[in-house]
Amino acid sequence: MTAEATDPLQGLFAPLGLTPSAAQVEALAKYLALLQRWNATYNLTAVRELEAMRSQHLADCLAVVPPLRHHAQGGRLLDVGSGGGLPGVVIATLSPEWQVTCVDAVGKKMAFVRQVAGALALPNLRAEHCRIEALKAPRFDVVTSRAFATLADFTRLTRPHLASEGVWMAMKGRVPDHEIAALPAAIEVFHVEPLAVPGLDAQRCLVWMRPRSLA
Repeated sequence: MTAEATDPLQGLFAPLGLTPSAAQVEALAKYLALLQRWNATYNLTAVRELEAMRSQHLADCLAVVPPLRHHAQGGRLLDVGSGGGLPGVVIATLSPEWQVTCVDAVGKKMAFVRQVAGALALPNLRAEHCRIEALKAPRFDVVTSRAFATLADFTRLTRPHLASEGVWMAMKGRVPDHEIAALPAAIEVFHVEPLAVPGLDAQRCLVWMRPRSLA
C-alpha cells in the first residue's frame, strides 16, 4: 500500500496506546480499500466515504483492542452479526493471539470476510455464514457484537457458544441503562467501560458481562 493509504491511519493508534507493525498498518489500509470497493456492489455498510470509514468503522473497532488485551492475552473470540468484519477483522489483524470467528446470516458479507482473510493473510480469521443459533463450533472465551441486538437478546442467543469462564463484550454507543436493566438475573454486568474513539465525537462504551455465579 502507498503512504497515501497508510498515513491517514497513523493518528489513530497513539491515542489508544497501540503500536502496530508496518505490516499491520498496511493490512488495515488494505482492509478499508477492500471494504470500500466491495461496498460499491454488495452494500456491506451504509458508510460510503473512505474518511468516514476510518473514523466510524476502523477507529471505533481499534478502540476495543486495548480493553480486550487487558482482559486476556489470547483465546477464541466470536464476532456475532459481524457484517463486513467489524470488529472481527480489526481484532484478528492487530491481535494474532486471538482466533477470531465472524458469523453473519448474510452470505455476501461472510464471503467478503473470507476474501479479507485471504488478502490480508490472516490464518486466525474465519467466517461462518449462518444464523447464530445454527453455528457449530467449540465454545468461545469472548463473544462480542457491534450493533447486533439488545443486550438481553445478544446474551440469550449466544449463551450456548460461551465457554465456562467466558465473557461477553458488547460494543455500544452511550451507556444502555435500559438494556442493562432488562437483563435477566442470570447475567451479571461486571464492568461498563467508556471508550474514547480518535476522531469520533460520539459516546462509545463496552458492556462486559458474564453468567452470574450460582455460588
